[in-house]
Amino acid sequence: MSKYLSVLTAAAIAATGMLAPVEADAFGGAARPAAVASDVTLVAQKPKQPAEKFRRRVVRLVTDEKPGTIIIDTNNKFLYYVEGNNRATRYGVGVGREGFGWSGVVKIGRKEEWPSWRPPAQMRAREAAKGHMLPVVQEGGIDNPLGARAMYLFKGGHDTIFRIHGTNQPWTIGLNMSSGCIRMMNKDVEHLYERASVGTKVIVVGPGNRQGKVSFEDRGIDLLRTILGG
Repeated sequence: MSKYLSVLTAAAIAATGMLAPVEADAFGGAARPAAVASDVTLVAQKPKQPAEKFRRRVVRLVTDEKPGTIIIDTNNKFLYYVEGNNRATRYGVGVGREGFGWSGVVKIGRKEEWPSWRPPAQMRAREAAKGHMLPVVQEGGIDNPLGARAMYLFKGGHDTIFRIHGTNQPWTIGLNMSSGCIRMMNKDVEHLYERASVGTKVIVVGPGNRQGKVSFEDRGIDLLRTILGG
């Protein structure tokens, strides 16, 4: 019997030696075959994340705007939620690409959680000309371009078609990628959504200077409040 087991054990060892070695997958620890005798090198790709400076921070912001106001600096890709006493929460954002930048003073007209996406007819036509067919409507969800939350920007009681919204492409934060909307990381747009109410004043500082004169100066991270978690 022991001789029979020894034969089986030797066979198992031999079979194991014939198999390709395995290595842990960088994304979840799942095993996958390693490349053997191949001129193709497999490299684990991690999704690109925004630069460190675009992470949510409490900052010292010198401004005469009232607490609760949102200031969006499209040149530097920051959104500020003014808290008063020269303090604000700063978020990194993605903004309109060349030809789609804008400026002005608007208000949050309505808010929606996990919003559906209804690309404007002009956008559908523009993308169709490039061979990209967009849906008339895409229901909310993790694969929706508007992300987890949307705040719809109105001017004079009318929808501007621009929004502050989340994104399922966090690597676009800090870039000029959108068709004019202000995009945020989902965790950040959820944070802002809970603080900014319908009627909130939103100042978009960008091309054309249509926002008028805005007094604000970012003096950097509020270290004390950051350390204390304030």
